[in-house]
Amino acid sequence: MVSLHRTTKIALMICIDLVALPLCFLVAMLLRGGDLKLAAHYGPASYLIVALVTIAAFSMSDLYRAVIRFIDGRLLSATGLALGIAVLCAYVVLFAINDAMFPRSALAIYWFIAFSYVVTSRIGMRNFLRNHGSRRGSSDAVAIYGAGEAGARLAQTMRNSDEYRPVCFFDDKRALNDRTIAGLRVFQTGRLADLVAAHGIRTVVIAVPGMPAERLRDIMQRLAGAGVTAKILSRLVDLADDRARPRDSIRELKFEDLLGRPAVPPRLDLFARCVRGKTVLVTGAGGSIGSELCRQIVTLGPNRLHLLDHSEFALYTIRQELGTRFPELRIDAHLGSVCNADLVERILAESQVDTVYHAAAYKHVPLVETNIVEGLRNNVLGAQVIAAACASHHVETCVLISSDKAVRPTNIMGASKRIAELIFQAAAAKRGTQTTFCMVRFGNVLGSSGSVIPLFQRQIARGGPLTITHPEVSRYFMLIPEAAQLVIQAGAMAKGGDVFVLDMGEPVRIVELARTLLAMSGLTEKTPQNPGGDIEMKFVGLFPGEKLHEELLTDGTVFPSEHPRIMRMKENALRPSVLETCITCLMMACETHERGMIESMVKAIVSEYTPQLPATAPAQLPEPEVESGKARLSLIHRFVPFRI
Repeated sequence: MVSLHRTTKIALMICIDLVALPLCFLVAMLLRGGDLKLAAHYGPASYLIVALVTIAAFSMSDLYRAVIRFIDGRLLSATGLALGIAVLCAYVVLFAINDAMFPRSALAIYWFIAFSYVVTSRIGMRNFLRNHGSRRGSSDAVAIYGAGEAGARLAQTMRNSDEYRPVCFFDDKRALNDRTIAGLRVFQTGRLADLVAAHGIRTVVIAVPGMPAERLRDIMQRLAGAGVTAKILSRLVDLADDRARPRDSIRELKFEDLLGRPAVPPRLDLFARCVRGKTVLVTGAGGSIGSELCRQIVTLGPNRLHLLDHSEFALYTIRQELGTRFPELRIDAHLGSVCNADLVERILAESQVDTVYHAAAYKHVPLVETNIVEGLRNNVLGAQVIAAACASHHVETCVLISSDKAVRPTNIMGASKRIAELIFQAAAAKRGTQTTFCMVRFGNVLGSSGSVIPLFQRQIARGGPLTITHPEVSRYFMLIPEAAQLVIQAGAMAKGGDVFVLDMGEPVRIVELARTLLAMSGLTEKTPQNPGGDIEMKFVGLFPGEKLHEELLTDGTVFPSEHPRIMRMKENALRPSVLETCITCLMMACETHERGMIESMVKAIVSEYTPQLPATAPAQLPEPEVESGKARLSLIHRFVPFRI
């Protein structure tokens, strides 16, 4: 039947209706008259005419052109309306010709019987075709997690397609156990493993809108333990359409589902304020954050875009990508270090740059911790060069991309970013400056180079183990687009010397993130309790300078910003003249390559810096007091007494 030509199918439906509709009219006459006398008064021609008029009404409602497998309630309603109009017209004609013999009330009875026939026959055939269609055997057996309204609508949508074959619900609510919803049995999640094997379930679709990330991670791990993959219902609104396909509403789980909060959308009025029609410079343009910044900027209509990066390959890659997407935009790629003051000055002078986003920095904590001289030179001198050049050339807005590790730092990378913040704060505090300086603090950015997720993915691909520093370590996470949007909006909201921080919800434990990634890969953790697992986790200890828990806020004053999910902070800063002298001393200490001397100088600038490893400072250098400005000046005096 399914393989018949479309014209043949229409002819077959009309022939069946030509037989069934006269019978419907006969039943209506019998119900009206109570016996065969009234029904026999009219010959076969009358019944045939009624059938033809009804078929004409069905045709006007597009009933015969519809695909039976996808017929929906709206089409049937339109058919009932068309039939009602035909019956009403017949009633008017009979009334006009004053046919006293014909019982006009029989027409109302006929409408009810004929419409019931249409609904019953079409819905019955639709269900038969869906349950016994030629492709039904190839559809996947799935279970739905969540027997609420969303789950029931999803089950109905799945029945309308050949992609999935729903077999049951799983739900944590005991009141729903062994109940039937949308034609499917509901089972407790405790029976998950047994029922998966019994029904051949390969996929479980999570249909609980707004589920907290912590619970979602727990469910994913349980599903992975049962040997099934997990998907999630993404768009409930699509299920309101009877013709919706499950694949339009079901997707794979993504990293952002693990954040524990919805992604923060940008405010469009802030988004383009510092970019549209302006000349923009992005330093570190080839990095994870810098490249995403460039991708966002080119969509906002800048006049010209400058890219600066010391990596030839990274700069080439992002230049080619942007040039392909926006060939009409002038994009200038500059190869060199942000510490090269002559290069930076030349870019700003020649192009009259309006906005600078300073993303160039060394950010990997273990590498910077073992290469402190280069880390400090790049992160501190780079910020100093950018701040000085922007102030000299009257750049309108300059935004520094900082890190949560700058808050009470325990490593050189975090301390260097805090010094960079102090440089921008000092630049904003100088009299007569025409540049608006501000800073943005990030947590960990999902998917960026060197972040934990790409590392775990590589380890999973190799078969493990997953290396985690400590079972209790936790981090704040944000998405790369969120990070770039925060930077662009910060420049639009800045007043000068501001620190902007995104409300990133609750921190995520890294061990739970690793288990979730295993579950997303369809794997299980190998433990003494589960020796048959796929991949084990190995705790390797905290890296030098690494914290168990990161912070985003210091003891500074927090203010609301123009964006409800972005916080603005004002923090204590050093006087510009004192900071400049401190940085000169720090660079002199770097020339010695003496770690203890360098760390002592860093602590003189960032009093909150508390290295986890004992410093190897020479005995003649006293430990500076945290709250004493005299201690800071005393230490500086030992380096450069002529500057004091």
